[in-house]
Amino acid sequence: MNEKIIKPIPGFAMLGFAVLCLIGSAFSFYSAYVFIGVVLIIVALISFMGIIIINPNESRVLTFFGIYSGTVKANGLFFVNPLYKKQSISLRARNLNGQSLKVNDKMGNPIEIAAVIVWQVEDTAKAAFAVDNYTLYVNIQSEAAVRHLAGSCPYDNLEDENATITLRDGADKVNDMLEHELNERLRPAGITVLEARISHLAYAPEIAGAMLQRQQATAVVAARKQIVEGAVGMVEMALARLSEREIVHLDEERKAAMVSNLLVVLCAEKAVSPIVNTGTLYN
Repeated sequence: MNEKIIKPIPGFAMLGFAVLCLIGSAFSFYSAYVFIGVVLIIVALISFMGIIIINPNESRVLTFFGIYSGTVKANGLFFVNPLYKKQSISLRARNLNGQSLKVNDKMGNPIEIAAVIVWQVEDTAKAAFAVDNYTLYVNIQSEAAVRHLAGSCPYDNLEDENATITLRDGADKVNDMLEHELNERLRPAGITVLEARISHLAYAPEIAGAMLQRQQATAVVAARKQIVEGAVGMVEMALARLSEREIVHLDEERKAAMVSNLLVVLCAEKAVSPIVNTGTLYN
């Protein structure tokens, strides 16, 4: 069922007519014309039943004995068939702050994840008739989409080095994937997702400590690798400068000893205490 927009007649004239009927009924009762007074009251009540007020970013879905007649989205005071059943549906953007979910990522690691979703009703007919409760439908489908997203991507590249998108590093792409899936899931209910973002992401408490140690170890290895590469470059430069300027001539054994000493000095975590050798390398 697709949405059908209708534009009812303005309601100010009918409001004035209903007020006049009430005034006329009062005069009729005063003049002892009871039957006319009763008729005028009934007409006034029926007129008031057909008057609707629609505020900005609101709508009314109208049905006539179970048949969808149309949706009024214009703002103001209007008059419709008094027998219409009127369902109010807000067109405002709404925030859904999802609760933290404990799920497994692509590699099977338990993680905690939550998302913030901004959505609004686009098709009032589908929202009113395609699902039982469109607000509850949004909540349940949003949780299902977040769970599916978490199971589709690894948390990071520690276990899956070939992963192009991870939950931790692929923020924009992950948000785009979540928004696309939510729109697919909520389209049958006439809902449009304006924005979807991951608001919370962490390892589950039972493995958080182990994963933190693993990340620290990875960071230490990367740092030591950088230090070693820099130290090797400095040793290479030192040997080249000594050879170019002919300051000292070193054989292979003396070069090895010098390289060893320089690497110890450059790669050590603490300050190295030098030892002065007053003899020779061979004595």
